[in-house]
Amino acid sequence: MKELNISVLGDGGWGTTLAILLKRKGFSVTLWGAFTDYVGYLDKKRINTKFLPHIKIPRDIEITDDLGYAAKDKQLVIFAIPSQYMRKILKKFKQFNYSRQAIYLSVTKGIEMGSCERMSEVIRDELGNIKIAVLSGPTIAQEVACGIPTTAVVASRDKGLRKSLQNIFMNEKFRVYTNGDIVGVELGGSLKNIIAIACGISDGLGFGTKTKAALLSRGLTEISRLGEAMGAKIRTFSGISGLGDLVTTCISPYSRNRFVGEQIGKGKSPRQITTGMQMVAEGIPTTKSAYALSLKYKVDMPITKEIYAVLYKNKSPLSAVKDLMSRKMKEE
Repeated sequence: MKELNISVLGDGGWGTTLAILLKRKGFSVTLWGAFTDYVGYLDKKRINTKFLPHIKIPRDIEITDDLGYAAKDKQLVIFAIPSQYMRKILKKFKQFNYSRQAIYLSVTKGIEMGSCERMSEVIRDELGNIKIAVLSGPTIAQEVACGIPTTAVVASRDKGLRKSLQNIFMNEKFRVYTNGDIVGVELGGSLKNIIAIACGISDGLGFGTKTKAALLSRGLTEISRLGEAMGAKIRTFSGISGLGDLVTTCISPYSRNRFVGEQIGKGKSPRQITTGMQMVAEGIPTTKSAYALSLKYKVDMPITKEIYAVLYKNKSPLSAVKDLMSRKMKEE
């Protein structure tokens, strides 16, 4: 196991954190970034000041902008790339000498716009019949990097594969569970970002904890409803990658998506907010994809519908709240 050669593609906060975690376990790790200047900065300074400040990157983690080098002779390749750039990077990646025997792991929480595909589907589209898994859960990069106890879930249809990855990642501060429901785990990690935006809007409007509790509980209902329609197991959404991730993202001060919602609630436009952000808020494109999926599967998702209207139709947050609260009476 210690001979494992690993590449992490994506030098954002989560990719950097996982590279550090795996290096601490004794693996050979390469961290790839898309931007040459910043890769050079990381290699020299060994601190990811944009995405993971104050955390030292070990000297023996190789940092490169050479995708071919990152692809070569690796037994595990981790994709930590924003969802809307995943396919573009995969098209470049597959031009190089990558192994079809390697394990490919997505740690990205998003749904591709247009295709409405989950990240494991996008990866398989581009790389073919490979060993694929996903890692998700209530994982805040800064907290994981600092060694704060955290749980996560690795999901794959292949039981042996998910057990192997559990063994690779798990340590005394990072507890990893396994799950065979890859659809549910990916959807839980992606769709919770929409509810986090809604909770942020609630915070920005000055509403209280009761409003957030309502959004969390009804948001989980929406996520579960769509997940079940798409073939996921309903119990997955009450687990770590469902409820656990949802609660974390909706209340954490580190949550990008909650922050976006809060700024919208305070009167800023989505464009104004994202222009000033270094990190990607996956909930914005995922809202568009989730709304399209709700129409495709004929699933009622009122919170998602209103967040879509706020983000893409210039609907005011207060109007969205009013329309949510004045919906037709129904049983829970």
